[in-house]
Amino acid sequence: MTDLLAALPEPRHPDPRDAPALRWGVLGPGGIAADFTDALHRHTGQRVVAAGSRSAERSAAFAAAHGVERSYGSYEALVGDPDVDVVYVATPHSEHLAHALLAIAAGKHVLIEKPMAVTADQARRIVAAARDAGVFAMEAMWTRYLPQTDIARQLLEQGALGDVRVVTADFGGRVPYDPSSRLWDPALAGGALLDLGVYTVSWASFALGAPAGIIATGTLAPSGVDDQVALVLSSASGGQALLSTSLLAGTPSLATITGTEGRIETDSPFWGPSGLKVFRPDGTLAAHWRDPYGRPHRDGMSYEAAALARYVAEGRTESPLHPLAEAVDTLATIDEARRQVGATRVE
Repeated sequence: MTDLLAALPEPRHPDPRDAPALRWGVLGPGGIAADFTDALHRHTGQRVVAAGSRSAERSAAFAAAHGVERSYGSYEALVGDPDVDVVYVATPHSEHLAHALLAIAAGKHVLIEKPMAVTADQARRIVAAARDAGVFAMEAMWTRYLPQTDIARQLLEQGALGDVRVVTADFGGRVPYDPSSRLWDPALAGGALLDLGVYTVSWASFALGAPAGIIATGTLAPSGVDDQVALVLSSASGGQALLSTSLLAGTPSLATITGTEGRIETDSPFWGPSGLKVFRPDGTLAAHWRDPYGRPHRDGMSYEAAALARYVAEGRTESPLHPLAEAVDTLATIDEARRQVGATRVE
């Protein structure tokens, strides 16, 4: 096992520029849509050709700032554009269901910002609609498509870590309380779990699969959303995941996978391009891989967009690296954690 740990596999990701070019429409031209658009234009052959907002002025400003050809003052006009192949849904979580269904009904492939929806039931509705329409659908869990994640995936596939026993992940940031902001407003599906904690739950799912048991404890903001949560997830294999998320304090944003034969520790942040270390069972460092590009973190979204374009060209309707059922299971875990801590729910 030591040799497997010392000789890390190379990431299997082709250059994002080599993916077949699709024409993208951005639904919801906010901050994350701006980062996504810029990442695509800098690092891939994908092109955002249209942006849509309820405000014609806002979409026009976005288009002008990011080199986008067309802008629309309604979401209906965006999804109706015949030159748009795939719609990137970048509105607040509370709107993902309606906007994903709108794009799917127009026959468009969809990439839906994480989390795919507010609840597992909502996510199931999106999955059913996409399958009925025969279009490609994917949650934008961009961490799954990073080179460092593929190295971890290969080590797990090889059994280089032995039996996985302990998985950890944290993601927290200090966000000033503002009951009108999307992070703190229950009507906009605010809270730490849906915004930041989804990354940690997805990491646990990546390493251990869907949990067999869920224990959650946390605190609530005055608005009723969860502002800090810790989770213990148990798996059928006997492994455990220890996760934490917070809107009250910045945390290291590290993740680990520990098995009987070795341990992976990511660099920070685990959810964006960074790197990973691999340790032998005795705790000595076997290898350290660092992302070679030195790009801004959100430029890593170029990998997920290129992956989607390849999958569409292959005739797939979902991602083999992050299947739709897994995105639903992750939300089911969050549903139960929010129930246990008493967070306000808006269906």
